[in-house]
Amino acid sequence: MTWIKICGTTNLDDAQLAVEAGADALGFVFYDKSPRNIDPEKAREIVTELPAYVEKVGVFVDDSFKHIRDVVEQVKLTAVQFYTRTWEHVEDLVSANGNAISPKLIMALPADELSQADVLIQTRILHAIMLDSGSSERPGGTGKTFDWKRAHGVIQGLSLTVPVIVAGGLTPLNVGEAVKFFQPYGVDVASGVEAKPGKKDSRKVQAFVRAVREADKLA
Repeated sequence: MTWIKICGTTNLDDAQLAVEAGADALGFVFYDKSPRNIDPEKAREIVTELPAYVEKVGVFVDDSFKHIRDVVEQVKLTAVQFYTRTWEHVEDLVSANGNAISPKLIMALPADELSQADVLIQTRILHAIMLDSGSSERPGGTGKTFDWKRAHGVIQGLSLTVPVIVAGGLTPLNVGEAVKFFQPYGVDVASGVEAKPGKKDSRKVQAFVRAVREADKLA
């Protein structure tokens, strides 16, 4: 089944709603410029109330290894998703201490800026790569889809070596199509299931999960 992550969790009610709807993972954004930014202590309080089987993913942008490691330990995160504006920062982060930063590392990249050459990136210690609709200037959270047709070949190539998560502008109306088109390891959503930034809409969350599971049946 397709892995489902509901991102931008800011409160316990939304977290529990997503879990009850059938989400496999919840995302907590530790990026000051995001309207979904959450304080690590508040995130820790939410995480302590979640079932063990739910992945708790911290979202970071260009942060140092030490800062990410400290937040991981404080919040008790089980995975790290990181955006960066430079490939050099990816290499520094990954090589800082092997895979000790977290049990699972997810690298987030702007799909529209990805080239076929980037498929050659070293992926052996990555849990997955997330392809989003952001850019090097604005990482993620745009609420817009990337060019699916253009990215299709690159995603298929990446999928041969590392699980791929598709994000960017997904909603209950188009996520089923995305699952069928890309057959990804997972999908990620934030704004597409919100009533407003940082607050989820229960009907949209439920509809999103339902649409993914219906698409899974047809795969």
